[in-house]
Amino acid sequence: MFVVILNYIKPVEEIDRWLEEHRAFLAENYAAGRFIASGRLEPRTGGVILARGGSKAELETILEADPFKREGLAAYTVLEFLPAMHDPRFAPFVEGGA
Repeated sequence: MFVVILNYIKPVEEIDRWLEEHRAFLAENYAAGRFIASGRLEPRTGGVILARGGSKAELETILEADPFKREGLAAYTVLEFLPAMHDPRFAPFVEGGA
């Protein structure tokens, strides 16, 4: 499982210009079963994506298609973690979950 942290490096006005395309990128990856949750940080300085499956290298390749990354609008940090405990309702999202 992965936590992707986006930190905006361009003004929010530039972020907003690409927001619709970014949301389409997210929707595509939700449909593919890669993304579990996403949203912006508060205050609005970036965002977070919770992702699953594959390797860190595969996820980093997928993220290259995000317009925020492609257009140099945000810096990305990809953190991999192995859930040791989770709410049972979260099991479908955890590798090997029921």
